[in-house]
Amino acid sequence: MSIIGEYVKKQRKEAGLTQREFADQSGLGLRFIRELEQGKTTVRMDKVNQALEMFGMQAVPGSVDKGGSSL
Repeated sequence: MSIIGEYVKKQRKEAGLTQREFADQSGLGLRFIRELEQGKTTVRMDKVNQALEMFGMQAVPGSVDKGGSSL
């Protein structure tokens, strides 16, 4: 699972939202939310930011560590 996917899942659960409720409230598709939380490596960054916006966050460019995962 990706760091962002883990974050979204944790925050969504803390907010007491199902994936469907989160999708509805964020304006994103249920399939996208599922794929994001499962760590799909090819997701659209505009949609990632739309999901993160629900928690007052956004993804920004950064470096990649030697293990190949984003910081």
